Amino acid sequence: MTAAPEKRTISLPEDCIRAVFQFREKRFIIRALKDEALISAHTNNSGSMLGLLRPGSSLVLSPARSPRRKLPYTLELVRTHGFWTGVNTSVPSRMLRLAWKNRLIEEFADYENFIPEARTGKSRLDALLEGRKGRMWVEAKNVTLVEGNKGYFPDAVSTRAARHMEELMRLAGAGYNVACFYLVQRPDCSCFGPADFIDPVFTHLFLAAMRRGLKVLAYGTVVSPSGITLGERLPVQGP
Repeated sequence: MTAAPEKRTISLPEDCIRAVFQFREKRFIIRALKDEALISAHTNNSGSMLGLLRPGSSLVLSPARSPRRKLPYTLELVRTHGFWTGVNTSVPSRMLRLAWKNRLIEEFADYENFIPEARTGKSRLDALLEGRKGRMWVEAKNVTLVEGNKGYFPDAVSTRAARHMEELMRLAGAGYNVACFYLVQRPDCSCFGPADFIDPVFTHLFLAAMRRGLKVLAYGTVVSPSGITLGERLPVQGP
């Protein structure tokens, strides 16, 4: 990756705070200690975050920008195993756009237009790229589960991810280029593949989509409390 760091980095807000994880309440609320006071934060990550949310783990929380938000913070990073992991699921779509804008991914080079949150069928995909090669539909996913230096997606059964894969296959059958961008937001990963031991339905669809032309673009990152930097491309392996 030869591009300057500022062209491949999503910075975290300077007014983020540190806290200590206590417990998860329902799917989208976490409780943490800040200066011995119990505070609440929103997490947009509906997955299990398997192996990450351990009592006593350090957190990075960003302040809510909207006064209408019920919770004052958003969970950005978790520190376990001696390193930071990015768990904000909005980051992959933002990194996807940054990578397209700065021509960091070869497969996106011939597409001049980036349409976010594009609707197709019954789904909404993260991006529709348009250019000399026609159209490419792209979905972006966050990866935080790593076993034996291999990154896996998903970390919990995901009917939504399966539905996206079905839609990408339909689009491929209609003659469009299709891709999935998997952003591994932790450093201990050397390859990527579908988590058949967690979601065999998704895995079946993932492999079927690859046979129909789905481009799987998996990338590592460098994660710190200051931001997330796009790293090197990772090889893709089957289950």
